[in-house]
Amino acid sequence: MADLLIELFSEEIPARMQARAGEDLKKRMTDGLVEAGLTYAGAHALTTPRRLTLAIEGLLDHSPTVREERKGPKVGAPDKAIEGFLRGAGLSRDQLEERDTPKGAVYFAIIEKPGRPAAEIIAEVLEDTIRNFPWPKSMRWGAGSLRWVRPLHSILCVLTREDGSEVVPLDIDGIKSGDATWGHRFMAPARISVTSFEDYAAKLKRAFVVLDPKEREAAIWQDATNQAFASGLEVVDDKGLLAEVAGLVEWPVVLMGSIDAEFLDLPPEVLQTSMKEHQKFFSVKNPKTGRIEKFITVANRETADNGATILAGNQKVLSARLADAKFFWENDLRIAKSEAGMEGWLESLGNVTFHNKLGTQAARIDRIAALAREIAPVVGADADLAEQAAKVAKADLSSEMVYEFPELQGLMGRYYAEAAGLPQEVANACELHYSPLGPSDDVPTEPVSVTVALADKIDTLTGFWAIDEKPTGSKDPYALRRAALGVIRLVLENGVRVALAGVFTQGYEGADESDLLSFFHDRLKVFLRDQGIRHDVIDACIAMDGNDDLTLLVKRARALEAFMSSEDGENLLQGFKRANNILSQAEEKDGVEYSYGADKKFIEDAAEAALFDALAANEGAISSAIEAEDFAAAMGGMAALRAPVDAFFEAVQVNSDNQVVRRNRLNLLSQIRKVCGQVADLSRIEG
Repeated sequence: MADLLIELFSEEIPARMQARAGEDLKKRMTDGLVEAGLTYAGAHALTTPRRLTLAIEGLLDHSPTVREERKGPKVGAPDKAIEGFLRGAGLSRDQLEERDTPKGAVYFAIIEKPGRPAAEIIAEVLEDTIRNFPWPKSMRWGAGSLRWVRPLHSILCVLTREDGSEVVPLDIDGIKSGDATWGHRFMAPARISVTSFEDYAAKLKRAFVVLDPKEREAAIWQDATNQAFASGLEVVDDKGLLAEVAGLVEWPVVLMGSIDAEFLDLPPEVLQTSMKEHQKFFSVKNPKTGRIEKFITVANRETADNGATILAGNQKVLSARLADAKFFWENDLRIAKSEAGMEGWLESLGNVTFHNKLGTQAARIDRIAALAREIAPVVGADADLAEQAAKVAKADLSSEMVYEFPELQGLMGRYYAEAAGLPQEVANACELHYSPLGPSDDVPTEPVSVTVALADKIDTLTGFWAIDEKPTGSKDPYALRRAALGVIRLVLENGVRVALAGVFTQGYEGADESDLLSFFHDRLKVFLRDQGIRHDVIDACIAMDGNDDLTLLVKRARALEAFMSSEDGENLLQGFKRANNILSQAEEKDGVEYSYGADKKFIEDAAEAALFDALAANEGAISSAIEAEDFAAAMGGMAALRAPVDAFFEAVQVNSDNQVVRRNRLNLLSQIRKVCGQVADLSRIEG
């Protein structure tokens, strides 16, 4: 057994590409080695801005000898057929074996592929991996043909055994493999020779390189939070930024700087976004006021002045950036507070195309406002406020701040609406009408915000349905699945009772409401399946009337799921299916429908009478419970049928020789189907 160490050392790799590149290196190398017959015990990849590293443990020294037997043409077959078989097998005719088979004498080829040394296989697989590496973007440099994300400087490839280590020989466009790497670009740029992964990791750490990105992340976060805590402040959590910054440095040095006083009154979200997007700085806030007062930057080296020069340079650049943000903010506020208010922004949206088949943003805003007015009573919102909020919700798209930072749309709308003196419900709707954007986002609860959020998403969905731009397979360029899930969560988490099919008719004209409702049902299945509700239970409830009222549908599904998870539910389902099967077969055979109800005077068995009485006693109660939307009570009535249904099938033969009795019993089965069918279409439930 041997251990393999590979390092591909280059100019700086973009942080966003590093994690994927490490996984690609691991997968391509291990897949290639296993395919060539070299199995291994374990493998892990690590990355820094300048290197991709792969360590493989417990690798075989040689690939095993493989013996393959191939059946060929019959003895006496045409020469061309035999020659073709020989070429494929790589043998001559005298190396073939003749064997008798039930179909006559046949040629067989015995092909032996001898094992090969690990180093030979590694060199082949590594060269193929490097030459065909799946970088999102790559480049060529110099006179060579090799493409890499940035110029590749060296290849370290060392195979380590108990008796020592060896370099796996490799030459790709003049880059020869070796046992050397280099430490930190500034703090330890000297050449380092290594013999194993342990030796490599230890020497790099001494050369100011933290190899593991997770270790760099932990070090950055710990130092940042400690420095902030010492000043009575706290770092704004941002896991995405943390991962990105860890991909920019090999030796993280955390520095905390101050923001000039003239910028402290900017909205905290503006400060945070500007520092993150332009400078990759963490925001540090005062927990008592919520103001962003300082920033954290991460340098890639230690300096004699403890980072003072670096910090001064960063603060100078930051001040220039924030001066731009302050100008945008003050200019936007001036417009929002003017006599015209946000109207000028709205007028300019008449020149902004939403979609070439769906018109401008201004036209879309008019549709959303009209739809919001219609939806408002159902949600419990003031129709005038909902319409007003829908008209100004997207006005900030024309503001300078949102033009610079599109991710602040909605949030800046709230600030500007407040500055314009609009009602607070309207301002809140400006911020929240995009929500929820994902499965973990908070859902708006204020009626006006819920109304505008629903109108916005339903206009989007009906519009794209009308122009036949629906999601296909894994492609969803307009995020329509996300919009549908947003509607589902808005409706369910706010308990909104609305018939969606009717709302769709008030959306963009020309949408296929039935097809769109089916799309919603598919998204609802995914949403509820994540909450533990079986797809067949959902299907059974979707088959009922009122399936466009999602709140009612989900209430029914939850009750049915709980009932079907009980012993009564499981047994009653079997009884229902048995009754339905017998009844369906009889109706098909007889060409009639048994739906007139059983007559007690034709009952012959006590179990039959008990079922008759149980159905009569519970049918009305179940109907009343369903009418009152008390599905738990309806399931309780269903549970009361379990014992008499079981007893009936145990004691009674439905297909009696007496045709009058047979018809009466079939009508009794029809009663079972009718009573149970009030709750859900149980025929759709598996089991």
